[in-house]
Amino acid sequence: MQAVRLSVLALALSAFAAQAQPPSPAADELRAMLAEVSPVRIEARIRKLVSFGTRHTLADIGSDARGIGAARRWITAEMSACSRAAGGRLQVEEQSFVEPAGARMPQPTELVNVVATLPGQGASKSRTLVVSGHYDSRNSDVMDSLGESPGANDDASGTAAVMELACVMARHQFDATLVFMAVPGEEQGLLGAAQWAREARAGGVNVEAMITNDIIGSPRGDAGQVDARRLRLFADGLDPLVRLLTAANANRPASDADARSIAAMQAELLPILQAGGNEDLPTHQLGRHLKAAAEGAMPGFTVQLIQRRDRYLRGGDHIPFLERGYAAVRFSEPFENFAHQHQNPRTENGVVYGDLPEFVDFGYVADVARANLAGLATLAWAPAPPRGVRLDASGLTNDTTLEWPASDDPEVAGYRVVWRDTDSATWQQARDVGRTTRVTLPVSKDNVIFGVQAVSKKGYASLASFPLPKR
Repeated sequence: MQAVRLSVLALALSAFAAQAQPPSPAADELRAMLAEVSPVRIEARIRKLVSFGTRHTLADIGSDARGIGAARRWITAEMSACSRAAGGRLQVEEQSFVEPAGARMPQPTELVNVVATLPGQGASKSRTLVVSGHYDSRNSDVMDSLGESPGANDDASGTAAVMELACVMARHQFDATLVFMAVPGEEQGLLGAAQWAREARAGGVNVEAMITNDIIGSPRGDAGQVDARRLRLFADGLDPLVRLLTAANANRPASDADARSIAAMQAELLPILQAGGNEDLPTHQLGRHLKAAAEGAMPGFTVQLIQRRDRYLRGGDHIPFLERGYAAVRFSEPFENFAHQHQNPRTENGVVYGDLPEFVDFGYVADVARANLAGLATLAWAPAPPRGVRLDASGLTNDTTLEWPASDDPEVAGYRVVWRDTDSATWQQARDVGRTTRVTLPVSKDNVIFGVQAVSKKGYASLASFPLPKR
């Protein structure tokens, strides 16, 4: 199409305009889902998970009352009940595998991921959005499989939130496929998540986004600070990419799965880095989307976007996805109280230690679930990001010309160009350009960062695509 040139006056849009306000009836459906999230159900599920005594990955699997096996079977039964209530649309399965002996695995052990899939509809059904929590727990000794390990916050809170998301969203229809997972082995080395991510990469699954919810149970810190309207979001895809590519360039031996991950990163992500997009990898775009979606749906709620892969020297179940080239992020509470994390339950000098349900704020967990839901639903109703976006750098000009191939998705209604100052973590300006696939803006490409989004007929925007230079 002929290039569209936009006036400076028309480009004077606020940061709020960088995310379209979805029209009814989709907005009404989103509000209804947010209202359905129940802190009462979340509390009941957290307390039930705690009642199994320990959910250590190496704990008993035979008992129906105690141990990780009993917890896993209960999670499966709960998810299956939600599927039946939704007309069977949620496909629930236990995916078992044998984890070999390793640093925190004294012998080969069968582990089981509980996976509930809500198939997408139409042209976007091959796009997969994953949300997880880990159902294993630990106490002070990471190898103690017998002692009490309630794990109310770490991570019954995340598991209960994911279960609530699955049960609420199963009654609705989305364009993309949604996968809700409860995984074991996180405390022993991110084992369940790594297995699923490994199989996904080997099977060519198009995982567009992955969210893990880990330690989302309390807005209170160990110094008495409280902020029930804030949630941390760790979103940075650069570190695992650098580590894997460094290993590849050092000619270190790699498994077939790692080789596929490295090849995918080199093909999809390395060109973005070479073009200066070290803060514009797909994980960064996912973080921006989740922040905007949650804050737009929940006035007064703040998602603190932290451009790190996780806390210092720590990690969660999103990391195996990052290491395989997928966009993946972590939600976590605003502060952490280490008296109630990785501790044997006890009282010392009047201080109660242990990850117990009395230190979980169930209303806060429900708000975190709503933040997840807003991001997942709006992304699942959006199209895939535009592919092949280019910034025309063939001539010297203070304008910016962007172009991209037209999407073959019939649900794409048009495109949106977004941009921000180089020192801003989020999009500040936006312009809808209709169905054109080439546009010239009176904004210098040397001063800002651009992205292009596809917009659905429902008004929902895809993740932004970073434009590579066209010489």
